[in-house]
Amino acid sequence: MAIFGPRANLFMNVALAGAGGSAIVLLLAIWVVPVMGYNTQQRFAPQQPIPFSHKHHVSGLGIDCRYCHTTVETSANAGMPSTAICMTCHSQIWTNAAMLAPDRKSLAENKPIHWTRVYGLPDYVFFDHSIHIAKGVGCTECHGPIGDMALTWKAQTLYMSWCLSCHRDPAPHLRPLDQVFNAHWHRTPSTPSGQTLMAEYHIHTRDLSDCGTCHR
Repeated sequence: MAIFGPRANLFMNVALAGAGGSAIVLLLAIWVVPVMGYNTQQRFAPQQPIPFSHKHHVSGLGIDCRYCHTTVETSANAGMPSTAICMTCHSQIWTNAAMLAPDRKSLAENKPIHWTRVYGLPDYVFFDHSIHIAKGVGCTECHGPIGDMALTWKAQTLYMSWCLSCHRDPAPHLRPLDQVFNAHWHRTPSTPSGQTLMAEYHIHTRDLSDCGTCHR
């Protein structure tokens, strides 16, 4: 008398296939999900109180980054534009535009607009905008093609490995200081080499990979 019925092999094959599929799903969950855009927020444009367009203001109107991000050269934080900065122009143009209603309300109530942060770092990571600007690192190195963004989206993961890759070999990421805020800058044959710029800016990679450089 047979111990197992005719369908035993079928059930076993289904069980093995299910176990194999579960193992694959588990591996994907462990290795793939953490680096998906859903988690890193890369290429994601969060909703803002006002749909500000860098493409219009930077590439279209030629407004310098420093006009809105007033502390980017002098502070760790680049600074967010205040209502007063926005209303410098919009008290004269597009004064009744519906999309600018939050700006007008902010001015009337003397309450700042709460923009949604696109880039954020953990509290244990120290990043200083001013030193990167002073060493010839352009805005687009971290913020991607910001001058062409109709809505601001996150261009980089900001993973530690990504930061270290630049700290270990900064030369390809450097540009002349007068081009740091040029959203469409490209290296040309007349551009000083990365090594030349490293020497000019006194950049030494010896200490750039030390833990204390970013974790203080």
